[in-house]
Amino acid sequence: MIYAIVFLPLVGFLIAGALGPWIGVRASELVTTGFLMICAVLSWVVFFDVALGHNHGYAPIIGNWMTVGDLKVDWALRVDTLTAVMLVVVNTVSSLVHLYSIGYMHEDPDRPRFFAYLSLFTFAMLMLVTADNLVQMFFGWEGVGLASYLLIGFWYQKPSANAAAIKAFVVNRVGDFGFALGIFLVFQLTKSLGFEEVFAAVPGLAGKTIHVFGMDVDALTLATFLLFIGAMGKSAQFLLHTWLPDAMEGPTPVSALIHAATMVTAGVFMVARLSPIFEYAPATLEFVTLVGAVTAIFAATVGLVQNDIKRVIAYSTCSQLGYMFVAEGVGAYSIGVYHLFTHAFFKALLFLGAGSVIHAMHHEQDMRNMGGLRKDIPFTFAMMIIGTLALTGFPFTAGFYSKDAIIEAAYAASEHHHIAMFAFVATVAAAGLTSFYSWRLVFMTFFGARKDSAVQTDHADEEPTAQELAHADADQTHQDHSHDHGHGHDDHGHHAPHESPIVMLAPLAVLGLGALGAGIVFGKYFIGHDYDEFWKGSLFTGRDNHIIHKFHDVALGVGLAPTVVMALGFVVALYFYVLKPGTAQALARTFPRLYRFLLNKWYFDELYDFLFVRPAFALGRMFWKGGDGAIIDGLGPDGVAARVADGAKLAVRLQTGYVYHYAFAMLIGVAAVVTYFIAGGLR
Repeated sequence: MIYAIVFLPLVGFLIAGALGPWIGVRASELVTTGFLMICAVLSWVVFFDVALGHNHGYAPIIGNWMTVGDLKVDWALRVDTLTAVMLVVVNTVSSLVHLYSIGYMHEDPDRPRFFAYLSLFTFAMLMLVTADNLVQMFFGWEGVGLASYLLIGFWYQKPSANAAAIKAFVVNRVGDFGFALGIFLVFQLTKSLGFEEVFAAVPGLAGKTIHVFGMDVDALTLATFLLFIGAMGKSAQFLLHTWLPDAMEGPTPVSALIHAATMVTAGVFMVARLSPIFEYAPATLEFVTLVGAVTAIFAATVGLVQNDIKRVIAYSTCSQLGYMFVAEGVGAYSIGVYHLFTHAFFKALLFLGAGSVIHAMHHEQDMRNMGGLRKDIPFTFAMMIIGTLALTGFPFTAGFYSKDAIIEAAYAASEHHHIAMFAFVATVAAAGLTSFYSWRLVFMTFFGARKDSAVQTDHADEEPTAQELAHADADQTHQDHSHDHGHGHDDHGHHAPHESPIVMLAPLAVLGLGALGAGIVFGKYFIGHDYDEFWKGSLFTGRDNHIIHKFHDVALGVGLAPTVVMALGFVVALYFYVLKPGTAQALARTFPRLYRFLLNKWYFDELYDFLFVRPAFALGRMFWKGGDGAIIDGLGPDGVAARVADGAKLAVRLQTGYVYHYAFAMLIGVAAVVTYFIAGGLR
């Protein structure tokens, strides 16, 4: 069964990718989608068998991958509760995205290639979550990076899509370099890369140091820090987050697949899988908590002013990933995975709902050109309301249980965790901001008067455009008016919005059920009284880690805090965008510098461009023009060829065709020979 789950997407990729031009578009869609549906059903079977049943897991070995000296790597598929949870998340969302894409991408001529890429991505993600050693995990880790590059740049005719794909690839390589170094260090310390062998050796390494750069550093702290650098890149955490919003250049189904439930959660999964190592590195856990808390509040502030509907949800994803790392940083790994599980449903719902809105608006993404759509696309509106309620943590929705548990765990850990109190304050504040920008999206899109994107020239009821704020960057304006389609459909701008076809609405309904019920149904297993029977040791917590018990006992006010700020965010958004339109614009004009600061994402792109991109290009040009062109080519092939040509030109000049020139040359030669022998005889 596990073989079918892992390898059917690979088969689908090969069929659609290699045979797509021969079997046709429809066959490519049906084959890949059908295989993923089978994988999703089998994943739920494994979940009920391993996680909810009495099966404690297994790890069938496919074969030996490599043996080099002390390094022996087997290719095995590790199946335990953590794997079962990820199989459900990955294959359920991926199968629904495949189904949704049949309707969303129906105008695109390259659908076989698109569905092949989707299946390749799913296979790589499955390889990652079923890994039984760090090498196999790294294989899946890099595989999802490659597939995301292909999917983000799917519309390669668009320069912006190519730039976004390259940016995602390069930024992730920065994190992956740290991840690779961490794997090397783990092998140096344990002489193994298999999880069981590494976990067994870790307790004996506690307190051991390693000499690096003239300093003695705790070995496990350094190893886990390097591993977490990889998680920061893959999960778009603060400082390595810049690739995620630009990745919205890919088709909307790609956003739902990559940025809702799969690729960006790889870092969260990795920390949970390696919890037996992280538990012995408290300093790293504090760093994880700090990065998660800063990411949660940072992304929430940027989401307040974005006008592209997909970018608002993208920054929401970034913020929610910060929540997950806060949970893992305070030792509540199961709560982090619980939020990963619930977040997959409501965030995929929001992304696919946004795709339905974009489809209805004929590929318009700027919320300032929307409004009043609740009457035209009522089902999409209802699903977006459900997703927004779950994201903001409305009572009894999926997000309410998992997000509130993270905030409570952060507060419970503050007694002995130096960063936890800051994380508590940051996550509560981020909850209020999340509520505001989420309802802002709903009100701008579905309420008010409908605006015609073809004739709209101002946005008097919303924030000022970049042109109205003279110093706002031009690229932001371009991003705000981007379209989620690679082949242009501007001529549709005057058509009335319409509801999406059933093939797009059915996945929304399934995800809507998950967004409503996943929290209350599975909470007792992930973090409740069935915790031990559910996890069966697949997550490790140290003897002094009692966070799962302590967070249940926090004060009532702590538990109510996120609900209170959620309600406050809703009220403020309602006042700004429904009760008194124009308030947001007035506020932006009152604080133009703050507005531009948030609109331009804290200027991280500009900062990185100044610090890294421009110097890298300058260095590249220097080596290209000065090194390769002037020195290597100048002194090498080009130089030799030029001297030969010069010699040939000189020889040509000697061949004049006049007899007296040749006679004169012969006379000079005879004179030279005679002179040589006379001079030699005088000796």
